[in-house]
Amino acid sequence: MENYTMEGRTYRYYGQEPPLYPFGYGLSYTTFQYRDLVLNPPVLPLCANLSVSVVLANTGQRDGEEVVQLYLRWEQSSVPVPRWQLVAFRRVAVPAGRETKLSFQVVAEQRAVWAQDWRLEPGTFTLFAGGQQPGQKTQVPSEVLSTRFTVTGAARPLRGC
Repeated sequence: MENYTMEGRTYRYYGQEPPLYPFGYGLSYTTFQYRDLVLNPPVLPLCANLSVSVVLANTGQRDGEEVVQLYLRWEQSSVPVPRWQLVAFRRVAVPAGRETKLSFQVVAEQRAVWAQDWRLEPGTFTLFAGGQQPGQKTQVPSEVLSTRFTVTGAARPLRGC
């Protein structure tokens, strides 16, 4: 095998064709609402980590569990990258009518791209938080919040951080 690219071999690289059963696909017996997606800092140096928080509310009549998923999208990259990359997830039990604030850490290594070695690049990124992948079509509504952040500095090998 000479071609090791993932283009056309996994749904993350298929372009606009959606997967039949994407990660997080499923059915819940209650409803959830996401709000207050906050990134700290919204502009960060190349080697810095990103703190993320989001509030998850159970708006239904039953206690339930939700798999909160965070995805990262590179807005511009020097090499081909997935449409979005799963960077964190957590299964959370939330009683009916209650809410919880969740905190995550997205480390610099999760923004690295492969260009003959692992490299960090500056630019604009979009972070998605929700109970499913961005743009997923499901029978049960589940929202996905998104916000952008900026990474500053000069591109460098990951090992240089």
